[in-house]
Amino acid sequence: MAYDERLADRIRKLLAKRKGVSEKKMFGGLAFMFRGHMCCGVVKETLMVRLGPEQYAKALAAPHARPMDFTGRPLKGFVYVDPAGFKTDAALRQWIKRAINFAVSLPAK
Repeated sequence: MAYDERLADRIRKLLAKRKGVSEKKMFGGLAFMFRGHMCCGVVKETLMVRLGPEQYAKALAAPHARPMDFTGRPLKGFVYVDPAGFKTDAALRQWIKRAINFAVSLPAK
């Protein structure tokens, strides 16, 4: 599957100064790993964000966010954000910041 390269580039710019970031093809798109843990990614034109179970309900209450149901069942702690939800750089930065904050809470691999 193809993914939105422009969105991937926007995410790369936000993560550029962080050590421990890598990229991996996952979920039919591109995932960004932080310290060995998936934190966010791009599937087609949609942003994929890992926030953990504690932030899941709050994330779903945000406009343009929905459960990540790649397998047909929602993955708790992961959300998809439609393009309108990260149209501005500030909105994308907030989603990425939330994903990094969760990844930081996990033990390094």
